[in-house]
Amino acid sequence: MVETWTRWQEDIEREGMRFAPAPEYHVFPTQERPLKPYEAVRRAASVTRELVRAERPDVVVSDILTLAPALAAELEGVPWATLIPHVDPRGAPGFPVYSIGARLPRTAVGRRLWGAFDPLLARGLELGRSELNETRARLGLPPLDHVHGGISRALALVGTFPQLEYPRPDGPEPGTHIVGPLQWEPPFGDVALPDGDPSWPVVLVAPSTAQDLEGRMLRAALAGLADLPVRVLASTNKRGETGGLTVPPNARLVDWVSYSRTMPHCDVVVCHAGHGTLMRALTSGCTVVACPAAGDMNENAARLDWSGAGIRLPRRLISPRGLRLAVQRALADDRLRARSRELAAWAAAHDPADRAAELVEQLHAL
Repeated sequence: MVETWTRWQEDIEREGMRFAPAPEYHVFPTQERPLKPYEAVRRAASVTRELVRAERPDVVVSDILTLAPALAAELEGVPWATLIPHVDPRGAPGFPVYSIGARLPRTAVGRRLWGAFDPLLARGLELGRSELNETRARLGLPPLDHVHGGISRALALVGTFPQLEYPRPDGPEPGTHIVGPLQWEPPFGDVALPDGDPSWPVVLVAPSTAQDLEGRMLRAALAGLADLPVRVLASTNKRGETGGLTVPPNARLVDWVSYSRTMPHCDVVVCHAGHGTLMRALTSGCTVVACPAAGDMNENAARLDWSGAGIRLPRRLISPRGLRLAVQRALADDRLRARSRELAAWAAAHDPADRAAELVEQLHAL
């Protein structure tokens, strides 16, 4: 059974699973909804607890951003696991601050410089632990003596490439397993590749569905790649508004594209580095040009750059010339292509979903 928002009901039932509506609420307080920290989570946990009580599942698996099911499971004495559907956000000594887009330092001096932020980060984590423990007390649960209390210590599934995870000085976090990319997409048909010389490489421009609403990256890519010997397939992601967009002869602009069907035919993917798009591109053996827009896209782009499987293009350089140069380098650099194909080979030799299911079954058997 999958408990989530009603917008996903049709997709869940199409996959042959049962659907349960999750409490829908604003995660962060606003002027109109001035909720105290974790107040919405406490309300949602009470609702989800009734579902757990009625279904009596063997295991509850909840997303890292969805704390209510974990609390509900604990209240009902059911084992729970956490799914981290991106790189592990937990830091370690010498790690840069998560999501700001900084790479792992290469020297002892760099590690010491980032270590200067550790006390500040520690205070933030302690504040989070205090607020979570207040919520736990209201629900009748005992306090936790460790931070990151929303991540299960029994089992945390990290759904990313192990090649994108920074090595931790003290080894993996307790109960954490990097299983590989866990991928799904809504069904969609094939999209024809652009016309042009079939010997020309194919570049897919895959914007975020949530960021860059003005289409800065899309416009820059169409303009910058217009005169290159490449075939460009670009998507608007169903935003509909294409006013002012000039589509050159070597490009095709569509409203939507299936990444799983299209990326295996591409050489380069230009994207905002959302984790799902990045995983699909690397699984398909594409070299990635990452143009991070916000949030964890910065972290994903930094990990991509660190791993050697693609190029990170800072926001200030997202222009026709900047994208043209980045794509040219992605096509010319044999090391980038070889590394992206290494990751694709790893994905072909492993089944992340099967490994994740195996670990969940082991958790139930404990």
